[in-house]
Amino acid sequence: MLFIFGLSTKLKALPSRAATCRYCRAFVQHYLEERAARITLFFIPVFTTSRSYRITCSNCGQHSSISKREANALSR
Repeated sequence: MLFIFGLSTKLKALPSRAATCRYCRAFVQHYLEERAARITLFFIPVFTTSRSYRITCSNCGQHSSISKREANALSR
């Protein structure tokens, strides 16, 4: 019997928002992104093992991790 399994990471772009950057202090667009690590079986995603959110400044390019609650508040 042969099982083909693995891990894959999917990136999903969320709506961007204008905010003040904590690094460069500029009021510019920030890009939100969701990263989901998934276990696959025969190249079909079975379930998600972890999920993280990141925000990136369009001015200086610095990024930082944010919580799910913060990501939900920013994407509304």
